[in-house]
Amino acid sequence: MTNEGQLPSDLFMDLDRSGPMPLYFQVASRIEDAIRSGAMPPGARLENEIALGERLGLSRPTIRRAIQDLVDKGLLVRRRGIGTQVVHGPVTRKVELTSLYDDLAQGSQVPTTKLLVRDDVPASDTVAEALGVEPGTTVAHIRRVRFAEDVPMAILENFLPPEFTDITDEDLAAHGLYQLLRGRGVTMRVAKQRIGARAVTDEEAGLLEIEDGDPVLTMSRTAYDASGRAVEYGVHCYRPDRYSFEVTLVDK
Repeated sequence: MTNEGQLPSDLFMDLDRSGPMPLYFQVASRIEDAIRSGAMPPGARLENEIALGERLGLSRPTIRRAIQDLVDKGLLVRRRGIGTQVVHGPVTRKVELTSLYDDLAQGSQVPTTKLLVRDDVPASDTVAEALGVEPGTTVAHIRRVRFAEDVPMAILENFLPPEFTDITDEDLAAHGLYQLLRGRGVTMRVAKQRIGARAVTDEEAGLLEIEDGDPVLTMSRTAYDASGRAVEYGVHCYRPDRYSFEVTLVDK
């Protein structure tokens, strides 16, 4: 099957149109089987709901619910302006002191970056408190979209202390932020982190190629080096269909 191909019609030949099992569930199960068997490889594009429904003689709501079930399972992803595709595999991130760039690289996915902002700004009260500097101090401000296999995963916004204002656009395009900090001799030892969720903004929906009003995961983090000095404050949002956090709990 090519990236533009149709699902083979014989995949749905045995749909039971009069039995107790809902048709949307039968359609979703067959598409899932095709994905898991490799008949629909990662990146393959599914034909649109109307075309698939007409070809199978099924209503659009039936097809839409089948596809949504697979989106919810993390097997398909909807991309604004592109359509519905088989995912390359969601990223599950352990809650530890790593960056998204590191997580993607370790998971054998190719990370790429679209730089949105790289400038120097006066630290707001929130940023100043996080970084341990005076309000108004000039700090580095970075905002970018991180992709995996050309699919947008997250919008990352970071603020760095004044000594890092010389980080360039070229540095950020080629490397992860933590990679750059480690290359400058920074050893990060601990971080304070908060994870949450909210509705996506209109601008974020466009950047992440999701629908207006969809949910996003959020994370704010302040990282500290071995001396206890704050070296990074970040505020990020992630697509929940492509990304999750994993926590291990230990009973003491």
